[in-house]
Amino acid sequence: MSLLSKRLGEAGEAFAVDFLKSQGYELLEKNYRAKCGEVDIVAREAGLIVFIEVKTRQEDGWDAFEAVHPKKQQTLYRVAQHFLLQRYNTVDINGRFDVLAVYAAPDGAFRADLLKNAFFR
Repeated sequence: MSLLSKRLGEAGEAFAVDFLKSQGYELLEKNYRAKCGEVDIVAREAGLIVFIEVKTRQEDGWDAFEAVHPKKQQTLYRVAQHFLLQRYNTVDINGRFDVLAVYAAPDGAFRADLLKNAFFR
């Protein structure tokens, strides 16, 4: 990953946190890591635990949602199970997986496209 790409991703995640808070999400964890992988944001929304993958792209780039392919979904599912076991000592909790696409315009402005219930496990 190039330095420019890394900085874009970090700026996109910072924007994502603010965006999600404005949408009523309560941030629980950011960049939650387990041996099996990482999830960008864990939040609570409408009584559910929500695992959110953030994908930041240049506005003229390819569709960010395509980056959350089946293998990535499986990794997110395993990380979610780990989080629930560590935090609540159970995996029997209502939750969902969202994907937040953050697009950066040439002028540095960001826009977000939130896909709730992006996939099911």
